[in-house]
Amino acid sequence: MTTTRRNILAGAALAASFALSPAFAQAPTEIELFFPVPVDGQLARDMAAMIKEFNEKNPSIKATPVYTGSYDETLIKTRAAMKAGKPPAAVIMSANFLLDLKIEGEIQAMDGLIKADGKTNDQFMAQFFDALHGNAVLDRQVYGVPFHNSTPLLYVNTDHLKEAGLDPDKLPANWEELVTTAKKLTKRDGDRVTRWGMMMPSNYDYGGWILQALTHSNGGQWFNVDYGGEVYYDTPSMLGALTFWSDLIAKHKVHPAGVQAGGAVSSAFLSGQASMMLLSTGSLTHIRNNAKFPYKVAFVPKNVKNEVPIGGASLVIPTGVEGERRKAAWTLINWMTSPEKSGWWSRATGYFAPNKAAYDLPEMKAFLAKNPDAGIAVSQLAVAKPWFATYKTVPVRKAIEDELAAVLSGKKTPKEALVAAQKGADEIMRPYVEQTALKLPTN
Repeated sequence: MTTTRRNILAGAALAASFALSPAFAQAPTEIELFFPVPVDGQLARDMAAMIKEFNEKNPSIKATPVYTGSYDETLIKTRAAMKAGKPPAAVIMSANFLLDLKIEGEIQAMDGLIKADGKTNDQFMAQFFDALHGNAVLDRQVYGVPFHNSTPLLYVNTDHLKEAGLDPDKLPANWEELVTTAKKLTKRDGDRVTRWGMMMPSNYDYGGWILQALTHSNGGQWFNVDYGGEVYYDTPSMLGALTFWSDLIAKHKVHPAGVQAGGAVSSAFLSGQASMMLLSTGSLTHIRNNAKFPYKVAFVPKNVKNEVPIGGASLVIPTGVEGERRKAAWTLINWMTSPEKSGWWSRATGYFAPNKAAYDLPEMKAFLAKNPDAGIAVSQLAVAKPWFATYKTVPVRKAIEDELAAVLSGKKTPKEALVAAQKGADEIMRPYVEQTALKLPTN
C-alpha cells in the first residue's frame, strides 16, 4: 500500500472517530417550558417526572421545566421574558388568556406546524373534547393545544350527610336543595360556627371562575364569546348569581364571610370544618389522597340550567420562538398531549384528560372503574362552555373580582357591585372597542 493510500485511509478513520465521538455529536436543542401550579397537589414533582421522561425519549432535545407560580404570575413572567428577548419555547398558559395574547401579538398560530404533520386544523383539534375548542381556536387558527382542563365540581362529605339524616346518594342538584342541605350541615356552638355547610373560593382568578359557573347555572353568559370587547356583568343572570352567593353568607348563614382562598377552602373541607365546597376538578387527586372520610362529587347545582365554564390550561408557543426551538417545542407539545401522557397527567393530578383517546386506554378504564369521581367532570363536559376571555382578560376579570370581594365582605350590595364592575371593565376594554366595533367608516 502506498504512503498516500495509507494517509487517506488514516484520515478517513480519524474523521469517522470524530464524527462518532460524543464531543463532536450535535448538541441537543435546549428549550424551556414555563408551567404554573394553580391548584392543590404535587404538580411540580409530576411535571419534573414528565419532562425527565421526555428528555430520555428525545435525546436531540433538552427541555427544562420552569415553575412560574400561579396562572396570573405565569402570564407576567412570560411577557417579561419576551420583552427581554428570551421567550420560553413553550408555556402552559391559562386557557382564557389566549385571546388577549393573540390580540397583543404575543403567541403564534400553530397552523403551519399542524400542516407540516399532514393534518388540517379540524383534524388536529378533533382529538380534543369539543368544549375546549373555544379557548384554543381563534379566528379558525389554532393558538393553543389543550393540556390540562377542569370544570368546577360540588364536593360533599357523605359522613356529614348521614349524620344530618340525609341521603348520601342524593346530592344537591339545584340551588334550593343546596341551601336546604347546607343549613342542615352547618353546626354552631352558640354564636360561633364550628362547621360550615358550604364554601366556595373567591380569591383572584378562582373567584371569577366560580362566579362564572354560578352565572351559567343561572342561565346567563359572562362575556361575548365572539368578540373580545364585551362582558355582561350588569345583567339579571349575574345579579341572581352574585345575590345567591351573598345570601349564603348574610341570609342563610351557611358560608363564611369575606374572601376565601382556594387552599383554605380545600383545607376546611379536609379538616371537616366545611361539609360541601365548589372547587376545581384539578383538586380531585389532592382530595382523594388526603380525605380521611368518604366523599362524593357532583355537577355544579343549577338554578336555571346545568352549564359550567371550562378551566385549566393550554400549551402555547410565544412569538419569537423560531427554527429548531420552535420544532422542539412542537415535539414536546405533541408528546405531552398524546393520549398516553394526557391520561397519565389526569390520573396524577385530577384534571380531566383533554385528549379523548386517553379514555380508550386500558389503564384509564381501570382508573375510572376504581375512581368513579374522576368521571363526573368528563360527564359535565357535555354542558361546558368556554372560559371567560377578552381583551385585557386579567384586569377585566379583576374588575368583577374586586366587587365580588366587597359583596362577600358586606361592603356593597350585589347591584352596586355589578354596576361598578361593568363600568370598570368597559373602561379597560375601551381602546380595543374603539379600534374594532366602534371604528366606523369616515366617508
